[in-house]
Amino acid sequence: MATLNEVFSALSVRRRYEVWFVRLGLADGSGAWWFRYLLMNPGRGGCEGNPRGSPVQVWATWFPANGKPQSFIQGFPLTGFEISPRRTTPFHFRVGNNGIEEDSCRGALEVDGHAISWNLRYRSTFRVTLSNKGWIGFSRTPHSDALFSGQITLDGRIFAGEPLGFGVQGHNCGFRHRNFWTWAQAYFPRTGQAASTLEALVYEMPLGLVFRKAVLWHNGQEHVFRDLRDTSRDQDTMQWNFRCAGRSGLRLEAAINGRGTSIHRLPYLKTNCTGSFEVVNNSLASASLLLESSAGPAEELETKTGAVLEMVG
Repeated sequence: MATLNEVFSALSVRRRYEVWFVRLGLADGSGAWWFRYLLMNPGRGGCEGNPRGSPVQVWATWFPANGKPQSFIQGFPLTGFEISPRRTTPFHFRVGNNGIEEDSCRGALEVDGHAISWNLRYRSTFRVTLSNKGWIGFSRTPHSDALFSGQITLDGRIFAGEPLGFGVQGHNCGFRHRNFWTWAQAYFPRTGQAASTLEALVYEMPLGLVFRKAVLWHNGQEHVFRDLRDTSRDQDTMQWNFRCAGRSGLRLEAAINGRGTSIHRLPYLKTNCTGSFEVVNNSLASASLLLESSAGPAEELETKTGAVLEMVG
């Protein structure tokens, strides 16, 4: 059975990024973690001469509930790097004491006097391909409603639990990054019922086109929305409101709120190595949904810390 983590990029490719990532919101609401396993331009050795341009990188970002995010990024050469063959299973990405596989990930970084380590397992009931544009790129979600267990350690502080938290594991790839995009994913716990999730993506495409799509996983059913329309979008305050309607008659209004101290700005290198651009991310965002249908009463879903919002351009 194919999985959405299968490797796309050959190690000979000179211009391409491919990333496997995890967003984990702690169950106690004390914060969130974001881990990235990045392969960039392996055929040319990353962006040679740039201290942040290693072909293999592992990122860890801590989003505390009452403080500013901290990022820790470590680069590695291709020597000693192991990755599964293209389009085969099971998937793996390993470098040093860091790795990600189909349902687990681990890491051990020492950056600027800080020590971060993690060993996580996750399981889910829903996966989705949000966007697939061939060589241009794709956005896949192998674990949309992920439950995490295990342990994370930051400078001696231990985060552990069974479960430890909830969130998403994603897999993105592209010849280049898009000039603008807005992406959000939200996990809605529900007492006595399975969690619901929402993932939405808007980005620029060639010829002036714009990709728009949202996918809701609710009551064991997938609902796809392709007519997503912004009602408001503000990158400075990290707020995104939109509405859409599905073919089944289900209407959705979403409000993703990423304001506050958890807003994080990081430079991403361009795949042509000519410079960088700013990515704004809040992995400790709140979200609310209003679902309306002629088949029954309206439903409201809400999470105070279970969403992630990312904006560029």
